[in-house]
Formats: sequence, structure tokens, C-alpha cells
Amino acid sequence: MKTKKNSFVHLLVLVICALILRFYLEGFLDENYVLWLRMTSVIVIIGVGAFYVLKGIAEIIEETTEVLSERTKIASGLLQSLGTAFPDMVLGIVSAVISLGLVRENYGLAINFAIIAAATTFGSNIYNIAHAVWCVYRQNIANKKGSSVAMLPGIKKMGKVTPMDEHIRKPSLREIDTSLDILNVLTVLTTVVVLSMVIFGQVANPPANIKGDLYQLVKPVGFVILFLCILTMYYFRNTKRDNILVEEVEKEEKYFSKKSTITILAYLITSGIAILFAAESMVKAVQVFCSITGTPFVVAGVLAGVIGCIGEMIVVHNFTVNPKGRIGDALVGVGMDNIVTTMGAAIVAIMGGIFLGGNSLILIFVIILALNTLLIWQISKLKNYFLIAR
Repeated sequence: MKTKKNSFVHLLVLVICALILRFYLEGFLDENYVLWLRMTSVIVIIGVGAFYVLKGIAEIIEETTEVLSERTKIASGLLQSLGTAFPDMVLGIVSAVISLGLVRENYGLAINFAIIAAATTFGSNIYNIAHAVWCVYRQNIANKKGSSVAMLPGIKKMGKVTPMDEHIRKPSLREIDTSLDILNVLTVLTTVVVLSMVIFGQVANPPANIKGDLYQLVKPVGFVILFLCILTMYYFRNTKRDNILVEEVEKEEKYFSKKSTITILAYLITSGIAILFAAESMVKAVQVFCSITGTPFVVAGVLAGVIGCIGEMIVVHNFTVNPKGRIGDALVGVGMDNIVTTMGAAIVAIMGGIFLGGNSLILIFVIILALNTLLIWQISKLKNYFLIAR
């Protein structure tokens, strides 16, 4: 991807757009406005937020993490995950705050928002992992054929995946091993979460608007999960890539390689703020859409999860179709992103605002565990390609 010469102006425009979404267009979602205007606002907020603001922020994160990783020796995948997982955490925490504020006034509605918090944080892991499975699968296909293949067959605009032989830099085996280790940790954490909810978190008297069993991630388990997530991030904090000359990084990221580390961090923090405003407006737009159409709250949470993980999906996509040795960052990043979102779920649990109904509990976690297995399988095939090539 080409670095923008006017990245500061680009970031400024993205922030302004996010502010307009949050403090202007969001106002037209109010019930006082006519139906067509509310629906138009929903479409504009989600469209601009997802395909311009979050997409642009993802590109900035992609550019800055390469330079920052080279300077600090912190894994680029970890750095990118802290930026791209931020919306998931914010959406879940905001939903939890709303839920806790409604407990005394409307317990049933409070539970609905708590379900949104859970579906957002855990549901986003489904999309991240499923998308990563597809990206690595297409990379394996390109490697096997020895020629470029479309990321999405029949859609040229989504880019091409080139064989590893044509990549300028290749991921190290240590990076691949690290990504597999992180995914295994994620599988264990996910299993601990679902088992603890079933064993310790069943709600004795669920509200009348909830059909079937209701489960909560209790606070003590939330503290344990939070500790394990932080420990995982600390353990895998160091980069595992082969030595790369700083000059190579500077050739690719000319704009940010000339900036100080403090300036780059300022870009990332500002990007996070833009994501916060845009994501908050988008999740409210999703809620209004569900209110108008009668869509269940749990579906609203799942849709919010899509919004929250768009940034990570874009970064993983760009790293896959960009043959400059960044797929290793993508593999580590997608695992770390889901560790960070699991940490967000733990924070929400500590706040006391995360619940899931019986059916959604089973579906979400079974899908996550199945997709984890598929991604481990595809990454293992990619590792075999390098082992055979040796």
C-alpha cells in the first residue's frame, strides 16, 4: 500500500468525519424525526463510518505499526490489535454502561443491552477469525498453484493474493509459531469463558422478556480472564520476525519513518479517538435500525460486532494482498485482536454487564471454537509450505 504524503491531512479529515457522524448526523436518529430521515441517517452513518472512516484509520494503523514495531521491537501484530480492537472494547463497554444505568428503571431492557455487550465483544471474534481463515486459505491456494489468485473469485477490486515466492519478505517460522500459540491460548480462554458461564453464571430468575435460560459471566471469572489476557499480551509482546534493515522499512513507509515515535503514537491515539466517535454513532444507528424494523437486540449486538471488527479485517486483508512480508503480522494480529476483545469482555464482566441467552451462548462459542480450529489448520498448511520449501 502506498503511503499518503499528506497523512496528517488525511487523518484530520477522518477525525472531522467521525465528529460529524457523532455530533450532527446522530441527532437525526431521534424518534422526533420522520421515518425516512431516520433511515437515511442510519444508512449514511454506517456507510461513511465503515467504508471511509474505519477503512482510512485501518490504513494509518497499517502504516504506523510497521515503523513503530521496528523501533520498539514490539510485535507489529500486537500494536495493530490494540488499535483495531479498540472499537470492539468501546462498543461492549458502552453497552454495559447503558445496561447498568437501566437496571433499576427497566431490568429487562438492561439485560438486552448486556446481551448486546456480549454479542459485540464475542461476536466480533467470529468475523475476524472467519475472514482470516479465508485470507490464509487463498494464500495457500496461491502457493499451491504458483500463481496469483483473486482474494474473492470474480471480484477484481478486492485484490490478488500472490504466491509466497514472489513476496519481497516472507514471514519467519517463529512468527507463524507465535500465531499458532496465540490461537491455542484463545481457544483455552474461550473454553474457560463458556464453561464458567454455564457452571457459575446461570441466572435463577431471568426477566420475563427473556425466553429460555440466561447466563452471566460473573465478576470473579472476569478478573481471571482479564489477568490471563494481559499475561498473554505481555508474553507475546516481542517481535518474532527475522531481522529487517531499517532502510527497508523507510523505503516502504517514507512518511512515518521520518516522524518521531511520540508523533506516531499521537497518530495512533488520534486514530483511536476517531474510531471511538464513529463506532459509537454506528452502533446507535444499528440500534435504531433494529428498533424500526423490530430486529431482536441480540442481532443488534452481532451487527455491532461487525462494525467493531471492520478495522482488523481491513488490515488483515491489506497485509494478505500486499506482497511485502506483512502476512506474518496479519497472522499474529488476528489472534492478538481477539485476545484484546476477550479482555474487553472481561472488563464488561467485572462491571457486571454481560449476559447471553442459552441459544446464543451455544451458537457464538461453538462457532468461535470451530473457526479457531480452521484457522490453526490453514496456518499449519502455510507453515508446511515453508518447511517443504527449505
